[in-house]
Amino acid sequence: MCRWLAYSGSPVLLDDLLYKPENSLVVQSKHSRLGETTNGDGFGVGWYGARETPGIYHSTQPAWNDRNLRELSAQAAAGRVFAHIRASTGSAVQQTNCHPFRHGRWLWMHNGAIADFPSPKRDLSLAVEPALFPEIEGSTDSELFFFLALTLGLEEDPPEAVARAVGLIEETGRRHGIEYPIQMTVATTDGETTWAFRYSSEGRSRSLFHNTDVSTLRLQYPDHPVLHRLSEDARLVVSEPLGDLHGAWREVPESTCLVVHGGREELREFAPSPAQT
Repeated sequence: MCRWLAYSGSPVLLDDLLYKPENSLVVQSKHSRLGETTNGDGFGVGWYGARETPGIYHSTQPAWNDRNLRELSAQAAAGRVFAHIRASTGSAVQQTNCHPFRHGRWLWMHNGAIADFPSPKRDLSLAVEPALFPEIEGSTDSELFFFLALTLGLEEDPPEAVARAVGLIEETGRRHGIEYPIQMTVATTDGETTWAFRYSSEGRSRSLFHNTDVSTLRLQYPDHPVLHRLSEDARLVVSEPLGDLHGAWREVPESTCLVVHGGREELREFAPSPAQT
């Protein structure tokens, strides 16, 4: 499937997120510890800079083999970054299938799959708001999931919209005879708040972690240089920890929505709800 990270805090070079950590996302693209060993079917980075709309860089190259990503990462800095490395579950390796996906000010990325996607794909596609449908550029279940959430109110109430989208996917999948219709860790942001979700129909979701308080880590590791470059409100949500620093990471529980705003995070129970399309 995939690996991803979502960062918010003081501006940092992309290099500090994608290359420098011991178990960086670029390392994970070739040697993931907790997911598919290799995630080489393209990658993407989304960040918020000088404009209202976030920037995006997508490539079908493996992240470990893209010189342009290294050049960009050495120069570009941002205070909110989404990055994703892809292991395709069947859809084509092409730029329009790389995460994160964008709509206006919103970004979205997904690790997981809608099970047996060709079976419910038509029914789910028809549930997308007609005005939004032309914006779907690729062929992935992840992008369709994003546009279902947008249809169901993502811009007004992200947790409820994602719950309704998951409810619709499960209802549709089971109508097609699929026992466990969805597996997901999802992150979405409007540039101010990040929402991350861990859920699966089977109750055995892909891994997801968030960092502990930076000030506490500084007390534990006073000589660790990276910790002193981060602001107090720096927060990372990741598919797997970026290093082995003891006490630095907490696992996000099963069936949970994590909300990150500024230096605060909140864990909420997450469950699908009726879509009411």
